[in-house]
Amino acid sequence: MSDSPILVTGGAGFIGSHLVDALLAKGYAVRVLDNLSSGKPGNLPLENPRLELIVGDVADAALVLRAVAGCQAVAHLAAVASVQASVDDPVSTHQSNFVGTLNVCEAMRQHGVKRVLFASSAAVYGNNGEGLAIDEDTPKAPLTPYAVDKLGSEQYLDFYRRQHGLEPAIFRFFNIFGPRQDPSSPYSGVISIFIERAQQGLPITVFGDGEQTRDFVYVGDLVGLLLRALELPVLEVGAANVGLNRATSLNQLLAEIAGVLGGLPQVTYVAARAGDIRHSRANNQRLLSRYGFPEPTPMAMGLAQLLAH
Repeated sequence: MSDSPILVTGGAGFIGSHLVDALLAKGYAVRVLDNLSSGKPGNLPLENPRLELIVGDVADAALVLRAVAGCQAVAHLAAVASVQASVDDPVSTHQSNFVGTLNVCEAMRQHGVKRVLFASSAAVYGNNGEGLAIDEDTPKAPLTPYAVDKLGSEQYLDFYRRQHGLEPAIFRFFNIFGPRQDPSSPYSGVISIFIERAQQGLPITVFGDGEQTRDFVYVGDLVGLLLRALELPVLEVGAANVGLNRATSLNQLLAEIAGVLGGLPQVTYVAARAGDIRHSRANNQRLLSRYGFPEPTPMAMGLAQLLAH
């Protein structure tokens, strides 16, 4: 293990801060680049002498170049993770979600850093494969600027792999949940929204009949996967889906939350939102073959961790 730090962009955010904790626990030095637009300094153990926080945006090429200098690897998680924000303001979000990735690639090329983890999204598939377990070869049909930027970023990472020897591990996240996921965020997971309202005794609104399904992964399990990808001697080429190949309906999710809390406030069902995907489930065979995946955290245990937070 080198004393050189690992750079985590977006490291003060939901997933990034959990990765920072895990890296520090393993003895790595960590450098975080975060503009704190959604990340919070309180998510980070700033008193740790092996942690450095740089406040700034990945859209700033000069700052990214400075942040990458001297690092042994990069985990590029920074993004405006709101689909709606990308629809409302595609030019601004493009700077963070696409140009930011290009800045990271170019800084890595200039400094000779090879290994990079990238947080892509199941959004690249659009509505293709709905109702089936989506594999990585499912045709890409991004429906929003957010998804377009994620897919374009994947392609730039592959270009830098072929042209400049970068070693990208590209992960298409499905639905990640756990502590530090902000229920007030416009792209917050449905779990954190439901739990916050249930804890406050506020009515819960479900769009549709509640039988729509998602593939949920606990953030701690995801972090273990990211650590393995950082440390593998050789990476295989191509993106991998991050999911459990398990479909959980919103009604099942509400029942799990009720079991943990001992009940629920009133649940109201309203009309489904236009454009919402009915079913989303990851074929994760590529993930399992490349990285393995220990027995995932049970939903009830993950919910209890979120509630404790």
